Amino acid sequence: MHKRKQKSALAWAVLLLAALGMRAGAAAASGPMPDEVQTGSLLMRMSEGYVTAALLNTDVSINVNGLVARVSVMQEFRNGGSEWVEGIYVFPLPAEAAVDHMRLYVGDRFIEGEIREKEQARKEYEQAKQQGKKTSLVEQQRANLFTTSVANIGPGETVIVEIEYLEDIRYDDGTFSLRFPMTLTPRYIPGQALPDRQGSGWSPDTALVDDASSITPPMVGASRNHKVSLQASVNAGMPLEIIASRYHPVNVSETGGRYGVTLAAGQVAMDHDFELLWRPVASSAPRAMAFTETINGEPHYLLMVMPPNTGESSLARVPREMIFIIDTSGSMHGVSIEQAKQALRRALDGLQPGDQFNVVEFNSYPNALFGTSMLADATNIGMAQNFVRKLRANGGTEMQSALRFALRTPPAESYLRQIIFITDGAVGNEESLFELIRARLGNARLFTVGIGSAPNSWFMRKAAETGRGTFTMISALHEVGEKMERLFRKLENPQVTNINLQWPSGTIVDSYPPIVPDLYLGEPITVKVKASSPFRPGDTMRIAGDSTAGAWTRDLILDSGAQSSGIAALWARARIADLLDKQRRGADAGETRQAIVDTALAHHLVSKHTSLVAVDKTPVRPAGDPLLREQVPNLMPYGQSGAAIFGFPATATNAAGLRLMGAATLLAALLLLAMSALQRRVSHGLAR
Repeated sequence: MHKRKQKSALAWAVLLLAALGMRAGAAAASGPMPDEVQTGSLLMRMSEGYVTAALLNTDVSINVNGLVARVSVMQEFRNGGSEWVEGIYVFPLPAEAAVDHMRLYVGDRFIEGEIREKEQARKEYEQAKQQGKKTSLVEQQRANLFTTSVANIGPGETVIVEIEYLEDIRYDDGTFSLRFPMTLTPRYIPGQALPDRQGSGWSPDTALVDDASSITPPMVGASRNHKVSLQASVNAGMPLEIIASRYHPVNVSETGGRYGVTLAAGQVAMDHDFELLWRPVASSAPRAMAFTETINGEPHYLLMVMPPNTGESSLARVPREMIFIIDTSGSMHGVSIEQAKQALRRALDGLQPGDQFNVVEFNSYPNALFGTSMLADATNIGMAQNFVRKLRANGGTEMQSALRFALRTPPAESYLRQIIFITDGAVGNEESLFELIRARLGNARLFTVGIGSAPNSWFMRKAAETGRGTFTMISALHEVGEKMERLFRKLENPQVTNINLQWPSGTIVDSYPPIVPDLYLGEPITVKVKASSPFRPGDTMRIAGDSTAGAWTRDLILDSGAQSSGIAALWARARIADLLDKQRRGADAGETRQAIVDTALAHHLVSKHTSLVAVDKTPVRPAGDPLLREQVPNLMPYGQSGAAIFGFPATATNAAGLRLMGAATLLAALLLLAMSALQRRVSHGLAR
């Protein structure tokens, strides 16, 4: 009798564990476990289980001439498995990158990518993949996020994928800089899950982010292999006082006015962004710069003009209503939340008598310090400092509710409302947030402070642009003071508004941005132009604007400008961005799409509606051999915790599967413990 009870209990335990195990396995099998692979390796699922292709090399080459940088990113992989595979990987690029070249090297084969409409490019890729031909596809998911697919990589083969792009250099407060993103912060994905998915990422597509599965690659916390080498050549066109990297030690050399930069360590982990900056000698700091390139008889120009100083310090100060929004979601865990809290504490210290303020923290829900903005007196500031000290990072990234709270009422007529938004921007629903800012901003101004070693730079830049403010990036604790002080100077000095560009008579121009945004202390006017004909000697452009110091004007003599390859592509990239902005404001979607396609095809650019595809004409995979498809992981940004990010709703990769497996394991232990006790009691009874 006792033995039959034992067998019955054991049978139920086995059945229950099997059911739980199958359910957990099904949940986990929806995608590769993030901690099973090493970043930078092509993750391939073979019949014998998961294996990875050894990463042989990642190399970045940056060539700067004046205000333009051409960047080449070359990654080399080897298929270490025994089956044919397709690899898919998602990678970040600068928000202003104009991707115009892709090359695929497989063995001794070289395939140049060609630009196509997105649907046609995908069709050519899928057809070549099915026919067993080597093929590659580069698609844009966001302005700063791209996907490369490589099909029919044979066993033991080496594959090299090279991406090239152009970008214009940022100039702010006397310093030039460029940023190369090494990895990405996992994005928070709101909305109800949809039944189908487009991509291979850890998140399902949702009603609010319909391509979520295409922007959520697996993440890993550490890697022995994933390294990058980087070299830059900088021709600034003027003597430099300093050239340096903010976050990576570098070696710098100079020959004939051109500066060479290499990573001091040779190779480093791709876990935080690389930023290079250079500052001209004070006497040679530019007041204006002009570059040109002629394509098919059409002259294109890139112009940068510094507006004159207006003696702001003598002006009467306008009282401000400062609303500080701080992101305390799971992706801010670790170093990021400390950077954000330190930045916010310094901002609170900068409040002046007569100002009003409020602090809003948000993760899955918003939480405001006060119900409405309060006077910046010692008591209220002390309460705010104590509130900030207690902040912890956890939960989702529901930005909309926090922004709605900050923008729910119009600012008082006697106050200038300035919203300081401190976040890593790790969201997938950027478009809806831009629309919310545009619709609710009113007369307020929104300033973004990007936090962390790999923030979503496109969101930070575009949100500030939509909010008629500026953006600041803070990636290390030691730079919080410097960058926040610079932001304070902008906040405290009057903005330049109603900027108007007056071009030479008789010349038709197509310029971007079509309306120059508000400017702040130390910021230049940068314009990309296509002209109907070259400017004549002596032609002048007049820039006029208003500030609280009064009206000002400046004349810029337009000559041919220095020749610089890539100006036309940068103009085209700016035009595409402007077309998308117009679509957000209600322009016809069909007409906008066609205009984007025409511009992108004419300038060989990857865009929302165009892709690069490369197809080898010779089939290499035998018709009967299967092709397996898997996603490439990314390295978690430096200072961030995968457990903190992936442990919360809508940002978890295999959390459901892990919880089920954990429950199954716990239940197994309890059942085994109960069975052991039962067996001891039975044995004791039989012994008696």
